[in-house]
Amino acid sequence: MTAGSRIVAMGHYQPSRVVTNDDLAATIDTNDEWIKSRVGIAERRIADSETVADMATFAAEKALAGSGLTAADIDLVTVATCSSIDRCPNVATRVAARLGITAPAAYDLNTACSGFSYAIGTADHAIRAGAARNALVIGAEKLSDVTDWTDRTTAVLFGDGAGAAVVTAVADNEEPGIGPVLWGSAPEKGDALKIEGWQPYIQQEGQTVFRWATTELAPFALQVCERAGVAPSELAAFVPHQANTRIIDGIVKRLGLGPDVVVAKDLVHSGNTSAASVPLALSKLVERREVPAGAPVLLFGFGGGLTYAGQVVRCP
Repeated sequence: MTAGSRIVAMGHYQPSRVVTNDDLAATIDTNDEWIKSRVGIAERRIADSETVADMATFAAEKALAGSGLTAADIDLVTVATCSSIDRCPNVATRVAARLGITAPAAYDLNTACSGFSYAIGTADHAIRAGAARNALVIGAEKLSDVTDWTDRTTAVLFGDGAGAAVVTAVADNEEPGIGPVLWGSAPEKGDALKIEGWQPYIQQEGQTVFRWATTELAPFALQVCERAGVAPSELAAFVPHQANTRIIDGIVKRLGLGPDVVVAKDLVHSGNTSAASVPLALSKLVERREVPAGAPVLLFGFGGGLTYAGQVVRCP
């Protein structure tokens, strides 16, 4: 048993191919101004040969290299994804094999866009219970595999990539660096965003998701802060799911976050990467040193299901 856990390192990976709004406008009825005004995306990264497991491994390798730990120290690997075509072996065991991690607990988790916060929560719980000591927590998606590139309402939204965190137990006299998770769902609205069937495409009722996100989520984000004992005014950064700048701005306003709080808007250059979006954005903030080490950061994922989850973490 331990008092809790903390994130000690982050890593991320994105494919090299950039697809701009103008690139999409050449094949479907859309344009750069329309996309930017509706969702705030300018470009996204699209994988060619890379699989979900490839991208997850690259991000995890980077996080592990920065953690001061080795593969032999990791005893839990969890991957949040909703887009892996390869179901068995799961992505987590594929990552473990490639990194030389022996005999870890290894599982995939699918709550779509909230997946990373769910996975951080389950890893923290496992460490607190004494079932693990050092965990690799990854969000990885290849949404290009499940995107209908002829559908102007969804093709402009999604991108590929991965983000990873190394989570480890805190010392007995150390404060936890991961606050209590708040998670939940609105399953009665689950059909508003779905990927179903053997040859699936993402289907989304955009207005339903937008209304849900802009009207119902801010109180949950506030509850996350309350559970962690951190006032919104004390946050150094806010890293929400990267779905839509208007949604992000609405939640920021309702939380009363001031100009000193760094608000991640990685979607401008990455698009919506579902379970990868929060760790991808957080990893970039850490890499650019935009948030001081140890400062409180609110993570908040939401999307398909309709699910949501969040926690306050101390920046590695």
